[in-house]
Amino acid sequence: MEALRHRFSRLRKVWADGGYAGALGEWVRALRPRRRVALEVVKRPSDAVGFVVLPRRWVVERTFAWLGRCRRLSKDYEALPESEEAWIFTAMTQLMTCRLAR
Repeated sequence: MEALRHRFSRLRKVWADGGYAGALGEWVRALRPRRRVALEVVKRPSDAVGFVVLPRRWVVERTFAWLGRCRRLSKDYEALPESEEAWIFTAMTQLMTCRLAR
């Protein structure tokens, strides 16, 4: 997440799963003096039984499903994170191009 500090200057809100609340919370607090960034931790309700749709979690799961349709991204074939990032960029570019071409 440290690389995101200067890369995304317009970042205003970060959604996180309950498991990432500790370290990510510290990073967001360190970032606040320079920029206003809100951290929203999405937690499962304590009284929930069985499957529960969590707010904003479906956006991440939907995006992973779109990326999983790309053959190269269906499994973890890449050795370097940079090449994985390039394939994700390519897959999302293809997805957006198909939507714009309609």
